[in-house]
Amino acid sequence: MRRQGWIAAVLAALGLWFLISIEPVLMPFFVSMVLAYLGDPLADRLEDKGLSRRLSVSLVFLLLTLVIVLSLLLVIPILGRQIGQLIESLPAILSWVQSTVVPRIQSMTGMDLSTDFDQMRETLVDNWKETGTFAATLLAQVSKSGLALVAMIGNLALIPVVTFYLLLDWDDLVAKVRGSLPRRWEPTVVRLAGECDEVLSAFLRGQLIVMLCLGIIYAIGLTLLGVKFGLLIGLLSGLASIVPYLGVIVGISVSGLVAFFQSGGEIWMLLGVAAVFGFGQFIESIVLQPKLLGDKIGLHPVAVIFAVLAGGQLFGFTGVLVALPVAAMVMVVLRYLHDRYKNSSLYDADRRASNEESP
Repeated sequence: MRRQGWIAAVLAALGLWFLISIEPVLMPFFVSMVLAYLGDPLADRLEDKGLSRRLSVSLVFLLLTLVIVLSLLLVIPILGRQIGQLIESLPAILSWVQSTVVPRIQSMTGMDLSTDFDQMRETLVDNWKETGTFAATLLAQVSKSGLALVAMIGNLALIPVVTFYLLLDWDDLVAKVRGSLPRRWEPTVVRLAGECDEVLSAFLRGQLIVMLCLGIIYAIGLTLLGVKFGLLIGLLSGLASIVPYLGVIVGISVSGLVAFFQSGGEIWMLLGVAAVFGFGQFIESIVLQPKLLGDKIGLHPVAVIFAVLAGGQLFGFTGVLVALPVAAMVMVVLRYLHDRYKNSSLYDADRRASNEESP
């Protein structure tokens, strides 16, 4: 048994090394797996209504494609305009901070910040001015490198193809994996897989919907309030809410500063910003979290931050995408191992001995 454990550990280490080695080609497959996982329950429901698997998958695939394409067509142009406006407004914002905020901080603390802020301001403005040149240079370099351009286009083109075939064969793949498990391990692995499926369902179908709803609430609220860059700040705050409380902290800080600068310090704008984010938190705690998530994920905020950073370090952007689902599954396995440990003689040898001696 111990030898089998060592073999499993070595195989797991080799598998991790292999995945890290092929990281550049993993992104389309990971994205396709997530899309297929999200679409499989809907395809199963269509099958239950009498449709064939291929027709069901085709309808789900068409729905996913329409949702993604329409979202990109609607959101990206507006975000592009607001990012451009933010870049244009940056020098004025920095000048206001230098003339208003820095003197107040100096009067309260006695620290001379003018020299350091001047250097920081010049650096930021120069970098923003060079952003367009850098982007154009980068695009030119990518275009010159035909192999890199072909690889990038190929990776993007693979996503719909791989997603369709994974959706088509998802149930068969799951059945084959289950049939390949050692018979002694199969009940435990199936039970753990069911718990992982609950956690992943809560995260992928629940947390993503929560993030989207919060982003929409924040964006609409800030836009109606008249805060500049309201759509950009709202959507970014919704995305940041993947880490508990980070979205509301970042959103209310940034939008509060923008509203204060925009209105000249009028208190009603700041109260409006607080009301928008307060309403979002109320909806999240009363409606979204109980209905969509419950207590299924169980990841501590520190664990969330560590998982995102570790995933990015190991697998780059792909690791960031899959960090939290993998961390949620790891937590399921760790809880199982913890229960095994609490019932073992290593944890309480006297209690185990007394249980074995009792008739």
